[in-house]
Amino acid sequence: MPATATKQRASEGPWRSELLAVVRAASGGLLFGVPLLYTMEVWWTGTHSTPRQMLVVLVLLSIPVFALNRTTGFRKQRDVHAADAAADTIEALAVGVAVTALVLVLLQEITLDTSVGAALGKVVYESVPFCIGIGVARHFLHAGRTDPDDGGGSSGSDGNDSTLNPTLADLSASAVGATFISLSIAPTDEVPMIAGAMSPAWLLALIAMSLATSYAIVFAAGFHGQGTRHTQEGAFQRPITETVVSYLVSLTVAGLLLWLFQREVDPPSDLLSRMVVLGFPAAVGGAAGRLAI
Repeated sequence: MPATATKQRASEGPWRSELLAVVRAASGGLLFGVPLLYTMEVWWTGTHSTPRQMLVVLVLLSIPVFALNRTTGFRKQRDVHAADAAADTIEALAVGVAVTALVLVLLQEITLDTSVGAALGKVVYESVPFCIGIGVARHFLHAGRTDPDDGGGSSGSDGNDSTLNPTLADLSASAVGATFISLSIAPTDEVPMIAGAMSPAWLLALIAMSLATSYAIVFAAGFHGQGTRHTQEGAFQRPITETVVSYLVSLTVAGLLLWLFQREVDPPSDLLSRMVVLGFPAAVGGAAGRLAI
């Protein structure tokens, strides 16, 4: 298995390797920065920022991102030369800005009616934690339950438990991770505010984004144990089914948290839209939880 993995890694072309690095960068940014996207104070600050303030934020942000690229970064190998770290810093800022803008569009915080200055301000300020997360993305390559050295994962010496236990572990980790990320967002007014502005088509787009993000973090970004996760056996251990089931767990957690904080809604459709809105950070947290075990 290690020889096969080494051969596969060696056969990766430069474009595929770069694409995986970008996916890893975006995943690290989402793992670190998604909660701030649901903060209206940051939206307000970005709306009222001047071009000079935005430039200062980007310049100041590039300093810690450069330092992180020298120590961790989003590539599998650490940047040894300052020139490489500088190039990766520019790429990290570009990825952070692009992903932030995409999510803000999906959340309807940037629309065709939003002025260019306000849109740029929101993207710049919201991209700060994203870019920091990109800088520490390689940290998520740490060993977990699927590490062959820890005796866990798919060793499969316990009969039926070998398929049941990984499934229960993943579902539990999804619930814990979803709760950890969305717990601080559920009681805020941002969730009903965002949900109220979203049409059914945008809700479907947000569901698709949630599923794609969860899949990318666990099965495409190249974090530790990805190869093993693709071959695990269990009730819901195929990549697509695991992603869908984990997302349903995240939606359930979102609904329970909305009920816990008594976010009353009259028509059930409003509750469903709020669950979808809160389900995006919950899905990111669920993916992080599955990486951690």
